[in-house]
Amino acid sequence: MRFKAILFDVGGPLDLEFAWESAVDGAIAAACGLEGIRVDQTMVEEASDAAVAAFAPDTYAHMIETLCGGDPQSIARVRQRMRAMVGNLDVFQLRPGIDGLLQRWRARGLVLGVIDPAHQWPRLERAGIAGLFVHEVDVSPASCLFVGDRLDADIAPAKARGMTTIQFRSGRWRRQRPRSIAETPDAVVADVPELEAAIEMLLG
Repeated sequence: MRFKAILFDVGGPLDLEFAWESAVDGAIAAACGLEGIRVDQTMVEEASDAAVAAFAPDTYAHMIETLCGGDPQSIARVRQRMRAMVGNLDVFQLRPGIDGLLQRWRARGLVLGVIDPAHQWPRLERAGIAGLFVHEVDVSPASCLFVGDRLDADIAPAKARGMTTIQFRSGRWRRQRPRSIAETPDAVVADVPELEAAIEMLLG
């Protein structure tokens, strides 16, 4: 078997992030309101789409800058309030069906790992899937499949290291499209059955 491991970004492929993203959007809107800036859901969604289209490294900061009209003082206060509102929020939502997929590939002898295990491990434990992963994936990048949702922050760095990549289009970044070959994944999926089929295909 060419591939020995599958490495996952947690947010998106494993965690739906629906509750988290909704909470962040609500916190940004509330923080803007406290600043005297009236925003509605449509405005927040448009700011989110603009940040994704711009491939902003910090999506939330870009959204806040857009909604605050670029005023530095308002931006600073809104960012501080938003962080205070969601800083300790932990709302992991296990993607339906992903645990079964993980169990099947683990049973077939593949090593499973996650990005930033030290930070993510408590969340995986609470979701009941930590036992399926190893803390450190000790295989060469060429022997590793990588699954992530963001092209700029996930797919491009994994490709640069020599991994074979799968983009899981989900949530805020589902509309991202590659700007170059460096951001172009080897496969694109939108749900768990498609992910399983893509892994089968890439494993050959």
